[in-house]
Amino acid sequence: MPTSPYIHFTRQDWARLRADTPMTLTQGDLAQLQGINVNLSLKEVEEIYLPLSRLLNFYVSALQRLYRDTQDFLGHPEARVPYIIGLAGSVAVGKSTTARILQALLSRWPNHPKVDLVPTDGYLYPNRILEERGLMRRKGFPESFDLRRLVRFLSDIKAGRSQLDTPVYSHHIYDIVRDQVVRIDAPDIMIVEGLNVLQAGAGNPGEQPTTFVSDFFDFTIYVHAETAVVRTWYVDRFMTFRERAKEDPTSYFFRFRDLNDDEAREHALWIWREINEVNLMENILPTRQRARLILEKAQDHSVRSVALRKI
Repeated sequence: MPTSPYIHFTRQDWARLRADTPMTLTQGDLAQLQGINVNLSLKEVEEIYLPLSRLLNFYVSALQRLYRDTQDFLGHPEARVPYIIGLAGSVAVGKSTTARILQALLSRWPNHPKVDLVPTDGYLYPNRILEERGLMRRKGFPESFDLRRLVRFLSDIKAGRSQLDTPVYSHHIYDIVRDQVVRIDAPDIMIVEGLNVLQAGAGNPGEQPTTFVSDFFDFTIYVHAETAVVRTWYVDRFMTFRERAKEDPTSYFFRFRDLNDDEAREHALWIWREINEVNLMENILPTRQRARLILEKAQDHSVRSVALRKI
């Protein structure tokens, strides 16, 4: 029987690895960090995310020591580079909430207080380009991202460059926000969150890519749940967006205001079946085994087990 490359933890076993790591978030903090229809408790943070932040602190501290030792070896300082965490998973699986909680917890460790978060949605091509290329129904697939630009950004970060701008995507308008960027300036840690970050490569169409986004990551996380569960989360999220947009013509979801609930739910299921589930099965789920750590979620968004790749 083949041996698994992962060490598997039940929720209870993983929670014990928190040790004496202090709780640094309040219920108010958590309310601001949670995404649409994701209601996590402080107990969830204590049992799942505090042990994870402790583990990541060990990894970051080890890299910082290596950096100092390398400086001593070379006899001169080199530009400090951030520790980069890649976080992947399906649409609606809760990646953004996980990333924000990790950002908040990691920023409270004294040796790496500056933690930036970069969603790769900002590297989607604008809708006008997707429409020109006939890719609107492939939005979220690898070919809908400007992978060259994303790889260039990560390469610059790992080269120690500062004052770098990253584009912004709005789920409100369902498009890139023109003339708006977020400046990334020499963080201690950078979390890169997105659908295809463990798989996406850079290169011309039809060519075998030689550089992958994941080449720049120091640690990788995959957030997983059963496909049927994620489908339910996606439909529920669609319905929430639609309800909130009924009186807001600036919202992308305003166009669905005249659908009744059954029609809206059926449309959301169609989008899931024709686009998001296809992308999950073809491009996202196959990359799960490339992750250093896998968070397995239950139907209530709680993490029921954790798998950590052996060193």
